[in-house]
Amino acid sequence: MEIWINPECSKCRSAVTILDAEQADYTVRYYLEQPPTVEELNEVLAHLEMEPWHIARLGEPLAEQLGLAGWPRADADRDRWIAALAAHPVLIQRPIITADDTASIARSPEAVRAALGRDDASA
Repeated sequence: MEIWINPECSKCRSAVTILDAEQADYTVRYYLEQPPTVEELNEVLAHLEMEPWHIARLGEPLAEQLGLAGWPRADADRDRWIAALAAHPVLIQRPIITADDTASIARSPEAVRAALGRDDASA
């Protein structure tokens, strides 16, 4: 299991705290320092069953500079979105937990526990 985090993000720190409390076996990837490749993004998106615009942080100043909110969201535009996320990882939602053939955007404690295969009753 791997978790993509920005250590300055409170949701990322919370997710790591939960993983530690659950004694999960995981590695941390500081995705701003070690950005995912286009191939990795495609793989994660397939596991998430999402499109790149679904994991884009449109409120980031860079997103506004690029006009990301106005970019078309069609299959023909997918590669453009993925290239932007790979080139500018700050635009990627966080934290993302990957494991085997699964991935999840773990912005809530429930999502972190679900990524571990645990429901909220075990909290």
